[in-house]
Amino acid sequence: MRRSRVLDNINKGLPSYGVSLHLASPAMYELVSLMGFDAIWIDMEHHSLSLERAEQLIRSARVGGTDIVARPAKGEFMRMSRMLEIGATGIMYPRCNSAEEAAEVVKWAKFPPMGERGCDAAGPDADYQLTPLTEYLKQANERTFVIIQIEEPSVLEHAEAIAAVPGVDMLMLGPGDFSILSGVPGQMEHPTVLDALDKVATAAKNAGKHWAATCASPAKIKEAVDKGASLTFHGNDQVFAKMGFDNLKQEIEKMSGRTLCGRRDETVRE
Repeated sequence: MRRSRVLDNINKGLPSYGVSLHLASPAMYELVSLMGFDAIWIDMEHHSLSLERAEQLIRSARVGGTDIVARPAKGEFMRMSRMLEIGATGIMYPRCNSAEEAAEVVKWAKFPPMGERGCDAAGPDADYQLTPLTEYLKQANERTFVIIQIEEPSVLEHAEAIAAVPGVDMLMLGPGDFSILSGVPGQMEHPTVLDALDKVATAAKNAGKHWAATCASPAKIKEAVDKGASLTFHGNDQVFAKMGFDNLKQEIEKMSGRTLCGRRDETVRE
Protein backbone atom coordinates (compact mmCIF):
# COMPACT_ATOMS: atom_id res chain seq x y z
CA MET A 1 0.00 0.00 0.00
CA ARG A 2 1.42 3.38 -0.96
CA ARG A 3 2.47 5.85 1.69
CA SER A 4 0.58 9.01 2.60
CA ARG A 5 2.40 12.18 1.66
CA VAL A 6 0.45 14.16 4.27
CA LEU A 7 1.31 11.75 7.08
CA ASP A 8 4.94 11.57 5.96
CA ASN A 9 5.09 15.38 6.10
CA ILE A 10 3.58 15.35 9.59
CA ASN A 11 6.25 12.89 10.72
CA LYS A 12 8.89 15.26 9.36
CA GLY A 13 7.29 18.27 11.03
CA LEU A 14 6.28 19.79 7.69
CA PRO A 15 2.92 21.26 6.65
CA SER A 16 1.05 19.92 3.63
CA TYR A 17 -0.57 22.00 0.92
CA GLY A 18 -3.68 20.94 -0.94
CA VAL A 19 -6.34 22.14 -3.35
CA SER A 20 -9.93 21.17 -4.06
CA LEU A 21 -10.99 19.96 -7.49
CA HIS A 22 -14.63 20.34 -8.54
CA LEU A 23 -14.37 19.47 -12.22
CA ALA A 24 -14.59 15.74 -12.89
CA SER A 25 -11.57 15.72 -15.18
CA PRO A 26 -8.93 12.97 -14.83
CA ALA A 27 -6.51 15.27 -16.67
CA MET A 28 -6.94 17.92 -13.96
CA TYR A 29 -6.25 15.41 -11.19
CA GLU A 30 -3.19 14.17 -13.07
CA LEU A 31 -1.92 17.72 -13.64
CA VAL A 32 -2.30 18.77 -10.01
CA SER A 33 -0.60 15.58 -8.86
CA LEU A 34 2.31 16.03 -11.28
CA MET A 35 2.70 19.62 -10.07
CA GLY A 36 3.51 18.27 -6.62
CA PHE A 37 0.59 19.35 -4.45
CA ASP A 38 0.39 17.23 -1.32
CA ALA A 39 -3.36 16.64 -1.30
CA ILE A 40 -6.48 16.92 -3.42
CA TRP A 41 -9.85 17.33 -1.70
CA ILE A 42 -12.58 15.49 -3.60
CA ASP A 43 -15.99 16.56 -2.34
CA MET A 44 -18.68 13.90 -2.57
CA GLU A 45 -20.89 15.59 -0.01
CA HIS A 46 -22.10 18.32 -2.35
CA HIS A 47 -21.15 17.11 -5.82
CA SER A 48 -22.79 14.44 -7.96
CA LEU A 49 -19.78 12.19 -8.46
CA SER A 50 -20.43 8.47 -8.50
CA LEU A 51 -17.96 6.14 -6.80
CA GLU A 52 -17.05 4.73 -10.20
CA ARG A 53 -16.17 8.21 -11.52
CA ALA A 54 -14.34 9.05 -8.30
CA GLU A 55 -12.21 5.94 -8.72
CA GLN A 56 -11.11 7.14 -12.16
CA LEU A 57 -10.19 10.56 -10.78
CA ILE A 58 -8.33 9.12 -7.79
CA ARG A 59 -6.40 6.76 -10.06
CA SER A 60 -5.26 9.77 -12.12
CA ALA A 61 -3.80 11.41 -9.03
CA ARG A 62 -1.62 8.39 -8.21
CA VAL A 63 0.81 9.37 -10.98
CA GLY A 64 2.38 12.05 -8.79
CA GLY A 65 1.76 10.47 -5.40
CA THR A 66 -0.72 13.12 -4.25
CA ASP A 67 -3.01 12.17 -1.36
CA ILE A 68 -6.75 12.16 -1.98
CA VAL A 69 -8.90 13.46 0.86
CA ALA A 70 -12.47 12.35 0.21
CA ARG A 71 -15.46 13.95 1.89
CA PRO A 72 -18.65 11.88 2.16
CA ALA A 73 -21.93 13.29 3.38
CA LYS A 74 -22.85 13.09 7.05
CA GLY A 75 -23.70 9.53 8.05
CA GLU A 76 -22.40 7.90 4.86
CA PHE A 77 -20.31 5.36 6.73
CA MET A 78 -20.49 2.52 4.18
CA ARG A 79 -19.72 4.91 1.32
CA MET A 80 -16.76 6.20 3.31
CA SER A 81 -15.12 2.77 3.50
CA ARG A 82 -15.58 2.39 -0.27
CA MET A 83 -13.80 5.72 -0.76
CA LEU A 84 -10.81 4.25 1.04
CA GLU A 85 -11.00 1.09 -1.05
CA ILE A 86 -10.82 3.05 -4.31
CA GLY A 87 -7.68 4.81 -3.14
CA ALA A 88 -8.51 7.77 -0.90
CA THR A 89 -5.84 8.35 1.71
CA GLY A 90 -7.85 10.61 3.99
CA ILE A 91 -11.48 10.91 4.98
CA MET A 92 -12.91 14.34 5.77
CA TYR A 93 -16.12 13.80 7.70
CA PRO A 94 -18.55 16.77 7.76
CA ARG A 95 -21.02 18.08 10.34
CA CYS A 96 -19.77 15.94 13.22
CA ASN A 97 -21.79 16.71 16.35
CA SER A 98 -20.20 14.63 19.10
CA ALA A 99 -17.35 12.41 20.22
CA GLU A 100 -19.69 9.45 19.79
CA GLU A 101 -20.21 10.29 16.12
CA ALA A 102 -16.46 10.74 15.63
CA ALA A 103 -15.91 7.30 17.15
CA GLU A 104 -18.39 5.89 14.64
CA VAL A 105 -16.35 7.44 11.81
CA VAL A 106 -13.20 5.77 13.13
CA LYS A 107 -15.07 2.48 13.45
CA TRP A 108 -15.83 2.48 9.71
CA ALA A 109 -12.49 3.96 8.60
CA LYS A 110 -10.06 1.71 10.48
CA PHE A 111 -9.50 -2.02 10.62
CA PRO A 112 -9.31 -3.87 13.95
CA PRO A 113 -8.04 -3.28 16.55
CA MET A 114 -8.64 0.45 15.90
CA GLY A 115 -12.04 0.02 14.28
CA GLU A 116 -14.35 -2.44 12.57
CA ARG A 117 -13.90 -1.59 8.89
CA GLY A 118 -14.89 -4.43 6.57
CA CYS A 119 -12.15 -5.93 4.42
CA ASP A 120 -12.04 -6.52 0.67
CA ALA A 121 -8.27 -6.24 0.07
CA ALA A 122 -8.64 -6.49 -3.70
CA GLY A 123 -8.83 -2.85 -4.78
CA PRO A 124 -6.36 -0.05 -5.51
CA ASP A 125 -5.72 0.63 -1.83
CA ALA A 126 -4.38 -2.93 -1.44
CA ASP A 127 -2.49 -2.77 -4.75
CA TYR A 128 -4.97 -5.24 -6.23
CA GLN A 129 -4.00 -8.07 -3.87
CA LEU A 130 -0.27 -7.49 -4.38
CA THR A 131 0.03 -6.50 -0.70
CA PRO A 132 -0.27 -9.49 1.67
CA LEU A 133 -3.38 -9.28 3.82
CA THR A 134 -1.71 -8.85 7.22
CA GLU A 135 0.59 -6.16 5.81
CA TYR A 136 -2.33 -4.41 4.15
CA LEU A 137 -4.43 -4.29 7.33
CA LYS A 138 -1.54 -2.77 9.27
CA GLN A 139 -0.56 -0.32 6.55
CA ALA A 140 -4.15 0.78 5.94
CA ASN A 141 -4.46 1.86 9.58
CA GLU A 142 -1.07 3.57 9.54
CA ARG A 143 -1.24 5.26 6.13
CA THR A 144 -4.76 6.69 6.14
CA PHE A 145 -6.10 9.53 8.25
CA VAL A 146 -9.40 10.86 9.53
CA ILE A 147 -10.29 14.56 9.55
CA ILE A 148 -13.35 15.53 11.56
CA GLN A 149 -15.08 18.76 10.54
CA ILE A 150 -16.82 20.96 13.06
CA GLU A 151 -19.39 23.13 11.32
CA GLU A 152 -22.07 23.99 13.88
CA PRO A 153 -21.60 26.63 16.61
CA SER A 154 -23.10 24.40 19.30
CA VAL A 155 -20.47 21.72 18.65
CA LEU A 156 -17.51 23.94 19.57
CA GLU A 157 -17.93 23.03 23.22
CA HIS A 158 -17.41 19.37 22.26
CA ALA A 159 -14.31 20.01 20.13
CA GLU A 160 -11.82 18.73 22.71
CA ALA A 161 -13.84 15.57 23.34
CA ILE A 162 -14.01 14.93 19.57
CA ALA A 163 -10.28 15.50 19.16
CA ALA A 164 -9.54 13.08 22.00
CA VAL A 165 -11.26 10.16 20.23
CA PRO A 166 -8.63 7.52 19.33
CA GLY A 167 -8.24 7.32 15.57
CA VAL A 168 -9.19 10.94 14.92
CA ASP A 169 -6.10 12.50 13.35
CA MET A 170 -7.19 16.07 12.64
CA LEU A 171 -9.90 18.59 13.36
CA MET A 172 -11.05 21.09 10.78
CA LEU A 173 -13.46 23.99 10.98
CA GLY A 174 -15.95 24.16 8.11
CA PRO A 175 -15.96 27.97 7.90
CA GLY A 176 -18.57 28.30 5.16
CA ASP A 177 -21.39 26.44 6.86
CA PHE A 178 -20.22 27.68 10.25
CA SER A 179 -20.56 31.29 9.10
CA ILE A 180 -24.05 30.63 7.72
CA LEU A 181 -25.22 28.86 10.87
CA SER A 182 -23.72 31.69 12.96
CA GLY A 183 -25.73 34.34 11.09
CA VAL A 184 -22.73 35.86 9.28
CA PRO A 185 -22.86 34.05 5.91
CA GLY A 186 -19.62 34.19 3.96
CA GLN A 187 -17.89 36.54 6.41
CA MET A 188 -14.75 34.45 6.94
CA GLU A 189 -12.98 37.29 8.75
CA HIS A 190 -15.83 37.84 11.19
CA PRO A 191 -14.67 37.59 14.83
CA THR A 192 -17.11 34.72 15.42
CA VAL A 193 -15.53 32.64 12.65
CA LEU A 194 -11.96 33.51 13.62
CA ASP A 195 -12.67 32.67 17.25
CA ALA A 196 -14.12 29.31 16.19
CA LEU A 197 -10.99 28.56 14.16
CA ASP A 198 -8.80 29.29 17.18
CA LYS A 199 -10.96 27.06 19.40
CA VAL A 200 -10.75 24.16 16.93
CA ALA A 201 -6.97 24.55 16.62
CA THR A 202 -6.56 24.72 20.40
CA ALA A 203 -8.77 21.67 20.93
CA ALA A 204 -6.64 19.67 18.49
CA LYS A 205 -3.40 20.78 20.12
CA ASN A 206 -4.67 19.99 23.63
CA ALA A 207 -5.51 16.46 22.50
CA GLY A 208 -2.13 16.00 20.85
CA LYS A 209 -3.75 15.96 17.42
CA HIS A 210 -3.37 18.02 14.25
CA TRP A 211 -5.68 20.46 12.50
CA ALA A 212 -6.45 21.40 8.92
CA ALA A 213 -7.82 24.61 7.43
CA THR A 214 -9.35 26.05 4.30
CA CYS A 215 -7.59 29.25 3.29
CA ALA A 216 -8.95 32.04 1.12
CA SER A 217 -5.53 33.21 -0.13
CA PRO A 218 -1.83 32.31 -0.07
CA ALA A 219 -1.44 34.85 2.75
CA LYS A 220 -4.05 32.92 4.75
CA ILE A 221 -2.14 29.70 4.07
CA LYS A 222 0.95 31.22 5.67
CA GLU A 223 -1.11 32.51 8.57
CA ALA A 224 -2.61 29.06 9.21
CA VAL A 225 0.74 27.31 8.94
CA ASP A 226 2.34 29.84 11.29
CA LYS A 227 -0.41 28.99 13.79
CA GLY A 228 0.36 25.29 13.47
CA ALA A 229 -1.93 23.91 10.76
CA SER A 230 -0.68 20.60 9.39
CA LEU A 231 -2.79 20.66 6.23
CA THR A 232 -4.24 23.56 4.25
CA PHE A 233 -6.53 23.75 1.24
CA HIS A 234 -6.80 26.81 -0.99
CA GLY A 235 -9.10 27.34 -3.95
CA ASN A 236 -10.45 24.99 -6.57
CA ASP A 237 -10.16 24.49 -10.30
CA GLN A 238 -13.59 26.00 -11.00
CA VAL A 239 -12.72 29.21 -9.15
CA PHE A 240 -9.29 29.43 -10.79
CA ALA A 241 -10.85 28.99 -14.25
CA LYS A 242 -13.43 31.69 -13.54
CA MET A 243 -10.72 34.08 -12.34
CA GLY A 244 -8.76 33.48 -15.53
CA PHE A 245 -11.79 33.99 -17.76
CA ASP A 246 -12.77 37.11 -15.78
CA ASN A 247 -9.33 38.60 -16.38
CA LEU A 248 -9.48 37.77 -20.08
CA LYS A 249 -13.00 39.19 -20.38
CA GLN A 250 -11.95 42.46 -18.74
CA GLU A 251 -8.96 42.78 -21.07
CA ILE A 252 -11.12 42.15 -24.14
CA GLU A 253 -13.77 44.65 -23.00
CA LYS A 254 -11.07 47.25 -22.33
CA MET A 255 -9.47 46.65 -25.70
CA SER A 256 -12.69 46.47 -27.75
CA GLY A 257 -14.86 48.96 -25.90
CA ARG A 258 -17.66 46.39 -25.95
CA THR A 259 -19.32 44.63 -23.01
CA LEU A 260 -19.46 40.85 -23.33
CA CYS A 261 -22.84 39.61 -22.14
CA GLY A 262 -23.89 36.02 -21.61
CA ARG A 263 -27.40 34.68 -21.23
CA ARG A 264 -27.24 35.27 -17.47
CA ASP A 265 -26.61 38.97 -18.07
CA GLU A 266 -29.56 39.16 -20.48
CA THR A 267 -31.83 37.43 -17.95
CA VAL A 268 -30.81 39.87 -15.24
CA ARG A 269 -31.53 42.85 -17.49
CA GLU A 270 -34.99 41.52 -18.33
